[in-house]
Amino acid sequence: MAYIKNVNTLEELKKMYKKLALKLHPDCGGSDDAMAELNNEYDNLFDQLKNTHKNKDGQTYTKETSETPDQFKDIINKLFALKMEGIEIEIVGSFIWITGNTKNYKDEIKALEFRYSPKKYAWYKAPSNYKKRSRKNYDMNTIRGMYGSQKVKSEQENKKYIQTSKRICN
Repeated sequence: MAYIKNVNTLEELKKMYKKLALKLHPDCGGSDDAMAELNNEYDNLFDQLKNTHKNKDGQTYTKETSETPDQFKDIINKLFALKMEGIEIEIVGSFIWITGNTKNYKDEIKALEFRYSPKKYAWYKAPSNYKKRSRKNYDMNTIRGMYGSQKVKSEQENKKYIQTSKRICN
């Protein structure tokens, strides 16, 4: 594996994919070849890890899922393609959350089958087989603490990062 290393659960794989896609995606300054290689690695590891998850206590468990590797990759790629300004994309556990100035992009986000959580002022995409089993309502910081979180940088921050990296490398 050239890109994805040290992942033990499906959630860790998704976080790593998102982080690497930010660097390797052609819209973010990467190349088609590097992105294709990353996608192949993701597909191979997804098959191995698709039923291995981590709970809020950090314990690993096995649960069968019907999710396919293309579902997550497609969502991430479609979000990159929208080039939304003033928003943050965040992976929390197996959910994708979108916060910030989302009002202008409401229709595009809905088209990607995200749901709005008025208590959190955020859009979310849950795994297809997700069912809420508890009546408890957690705030975003509590959820981040339980499952871990990784934010996608805004497009402007990403461009600055790429420009800085190019200057350092040259």
